[in-house]
Amino acid sequence: MQSQPAPYNRTTVTAALPYTNGPIHIGHLAGVYVPADIYCRYLRLRGEEVLFVCGSDEHGVAIPMKAKKEGVSPLELIDKYHRIIADSFSEFGISFDNYSRTSAEIHHETASEFFEKLYQQGDFIEEEGEQLYDAEAGQFLADRFVTGTCPKCGYEEAYGDQCEQCGSSLNATDLIKPKSVLTGATPVMRRTRHWFLPLDRYEGFLADWILKGHKNDWKPNVYGQCKSWIDDGLKPRAVTRDLDWGIPVPLPGAEGKVLYVWFDAPIGYISSTREWARRENQDWEKWWKAPDTRLLHFIGKDNIVFHCIIFPSMLKAHGQYILPDNVPANEFLNLEGQKLSTSRNWAVWLHEYLLEFPDMQDVLRYVLTANAPETKDNDFTWKDFQARNNNELVAIFGNFINRVTVLTHKYLGGQLPSPGVLSENDRHTLEAIKMYPDTIGNSLQRFRFREASQDLMNLARMGNKYLADEEPWKVVKENPERASTILYVGLQVAAALSVLSEPFLPFTAAKLKKMLRLDPDVAPGWKSLMTDQVLLPQGHRIGNSELLFRKIEDAEIQAQLDKLENTKKENAMSDTSVTPQKDTIVYEDFAKMDLRVGTILEAEKMPKAKKLIVMKVDTGIDTRTIVSGIAEYFSPEDLIGKKVTVLVNLAPRPLRGVDSQGMILLAENPDGSLIFVGPEEDSTPNGAPIT
Repeated sequence: MQSQPAPYNRTTVTAALPYTNGPIHIGHLAGVYVPADIYCRYLRLRGEEVLFVCGSDEHGVAIPMKAKKEGVSPLELIDKYHRIIADSFSEFGISFDNYSRTSAEIHHETASEFFEKLYQQGDFIEEEGEQLYDAEAGQFLADRFVTGTCPKCGYEEAYGDQCEQCGSSLNATDLIKPKSVLTGATPVMRRTRHWFLPLDRYEGFLADWILKGHKNDWKPNVYGQCKSWIDDGLKPRAVTRDLDWGIPVPLPGAEGKVLYVWFDAPIGYISSTREWARRENQDWEKWWKAPDTRLLHFIGKDNIVFHCIIFPSMLKAHGQYILPDNVPANEFLNLEGQKLSTSRNWAVWLHEYLLEFPDMQDVLRYVLTANAPETKDNDFTWKDFQARNNNELVAIFGNFINRVTVLTHKYLGGQLPSPGVLSENDRHTLEAIKMYPDTIGNSLQRFRFREASQDLMNLARMGNKYLADEEPWKVVKENPERASTILYVGLQVAAALSVLSEPFLPFTAAKLKKMLRLDPDVAPGWKSLMTDQVLLPQGHRIGNSELLFRKIEDAEIQAQLDKLENTKKENAMSDTSVTPQKDTIVYEDFAKMDLRVGTILEAEKMPKAKKLIVMKVDTGIDTRTIVSGIAEYFSPEDLIGKKVTVLVNLAPRPLRGVDSQGMILLAENPDGSLIFVGPEEDSTPNGAPIT
């Protein structure tokens, strides 16, 4: 069944703007950029008009935070990561028509104009409220500048907007024992003024547009999350914040305030389109305002609310823009069973992959597509990466192409013959080729990229099976004409693969077209494959055969696993909290301490005191009373006879009416437990000095 013609004249495709606080990793690729690129390449092959835009998201509080950590300015940071990201996308074959950045002048202009129009229309409400303020730093604290204990799970390093332990959305004022990331100080509440987008005004519109209009065509994860937000009731959301990094609020009296990153970032799609149009001397407005244009957002599930609730409300308020037709959001990709984490370096970074696996972009594209997290979180493992390459790309796709081209050169001198009488299997194979564009296309139209990639592989499987069934290497000995016909049919399959693989494996497709001597400008198109039985005509001469893929060896995979193991060890070390060094002292200060070996003779808990134990200790000088707050870690009976290190010349200190005449030395483990710091040998006499 042939897919229906598009009810639109052009498609605007956006891919989520990557944040320039780090490079791109495989989670970003699998969730957003690979499926978006496959879809755009598919539309182009169908001859449809498509514009694919993206850009770096360079505002928001994470930028100055990361810049401070790296000891550079925010501008230096975004320039560094913008170059890494843009270069990685280009080398990986992501076919953006324009890749921009939100620090660009045209974006500041576009976002400011958008804000001003909504402001002039009365679409914002202005409110004054209290916000956390760091008096030492002299500034209000954005959500990511505040950490504290999560009120829902007790995690002590939750951010002011989200707890990464339990995933709960938070407000900075919800945190228990909040502290400023800037200075470590406890913030105070101060009044400030901001502008809000009243999302509650758009509940009726969103309910009709999404819950009624897209119930059957949006992915369940997208529809379900939207329904939950709408059903819970929408609330006004701030569009400005107190920060010195971002797009200044274009209003008098708004000094020190910038547009909230969630407001300015999606406008980046529009400004990227305007940038492209200026460069190409094109009309940008038809891609965003014409009713016969379809708008698609490719995102990860953490961006669903922004692209389905908030940005459409902004577009609706503006009044001149089309709304997204679909938002095919993916779930998350894990790495070797653990959640990908930029901060903990638990990732496969694209720029590093491109260095370590040169000319193997398509292998990663294929593996991420075949294992795409379309309906649930999926796991990337290096062993699966190796298996899919060796067992599928090499053994199926590459094997078929190698066999049919090598045999054509061996038996026919590389030139396609005139086919003889076609057998039933020949006709069946040629007819089956014509079905694959529609089969793959239907999967892609429904955003089922994993399914589509396997449809493509099934075409290569069909080619392998055809050669195995017909055995031209045997037939040629008795019936050369029949062997020629077999290879003629096999080469039609190879030509179809060179076209249909292009969205998924663009580098491989180009290599295969060159091998088959198919001019890219006049090669068969997606639609022509459904009608043309002959893709390579009689007399066509193919080029030299070469391997499309190479096997990946165990040693290469082990190197990647070792790399991750080192990351685990580094994270474990960083998780070990070490008390900071105290102020420096001189040797004379240390020399005043008199440390001696002692033995605990008696021990008992102090009455009405939860933590204190009273001990009699033989110091070799005398027997003295020492009180220590260790009852939570040791029972009195376990202490009797214990060799310990005693600071004997510490001034007596009264504790609950008992004079403590010294101090016993202990060390604290990372988990908070205590251990004694004592002499190595139990035979060391009491009173022996420790130097």
